[in-house]
Amino acid sequence: MTNVTLSIEDSVYRRMRKHSEIKWSEFVRKAIKQRVDELDELGRSGAKESILTMLASEEVLKKEWDNKADERWNDV
Repeated sequence: MTNVTLSIEDSVYRRMRKHSEIKWSEFVRKAIKQRVDELDELGRSGAKESILTMLASEEVLKKEWDNKADERWNDV
C-alpha cells in the first residue's frame, strides 16, 4: 500500500481530533476511491473531457464537501 501525505489547516485538525472515533485515514481512503471510481466510470462513458474537467474543478468539489445535506458522505 502506498502512503500519501496531505496538509490540512491546524483548525481543521483540532476539530478532527474531537472526533477520535472516526478513522480519518480510512475516511479519506474511501472518499478517494469513490471519486476515482466515479471518474473511471465517466471516462468509459464517452463525454470524457468536459465531464472530468467539471468534476475536478475546485468549486464543484468544495460545494460537494460543504453540502451537509448530502447523505452520501455518511457512509464514507
